[in-house]
Amino acid sequence: MNMPNWDERYKDDEFAYGKDPNLFFKEWLPKFDAGSILMPADGEGRNGVFAAQLGWKVTSFDLSITGQSKALRLAKEHGVSLEYIVGDFEQLQFEQEGFDAIGLVYAHFPSENKSMFHKKLNDYLKPGGIIIFEAFSKRHIHFKKLDPKVGGPMDIDMLFSKTEITTDFENYEALMLEEEEILLNEGKYHIGKGSVIRFVGRKTGLQEI
Repeated sequence: MNMPNWDERYKDDEFAYGKDPNLFFKEWLPKFDAGSILMPADGEGRNGVFAAQLGWKVTSFDLSITGQSKALRLAKEHGVSLEYIVGDFEQLQFEQEGFDAIGLVYAHFPSENKSMFHKKLNDYLKPGGIIIFEAFSKRHIHFKKLDPKVGGPMDIDMLFSKTEITTDFENYEALMLEEEEILLNEGKYHIGKGSVIRFVGRKTGLQEI
């Protein structure tokens, strides 16, 4: 499955993916009014902390207690706060339709579970809510073989296609959905040219009364 040991990856004082937010997330999140946002696989908190700086009420989660510690430290550096839960997503429960937005930034779930996780996340988002998504595409395997420093899974089934996104998030208006080649410069584990899927979607459907 090629999944890192996240506590091991986050153990150094240096932030594995840097302290700055992902550029795509940084570009899109300010376009929406601040509310509540769920940040799965938030790691060391660079994206959750950025959202908190914009006035969002942030709930982050990850498998790594080391990531949690660094995220809370980063939040303190910036004078903001966030709720950060350590646990396995399969065991975590959140309020149905409880969030205004979800940030999915390089959240590469195990291949056999990823569509189920996406549909579970959909349940936690309010109608009209926003998902901002960036992760490696299936074509990224080529770039990873050329330059391992760019990061990402080597299991092609953990990577994404536009078709998978439209299937998993079928009840969304796509504000953007593209496969792009980009240059990454995020800490020491995302450096170099890679291929990503970028998606911004608004959940459709009327809220039940």
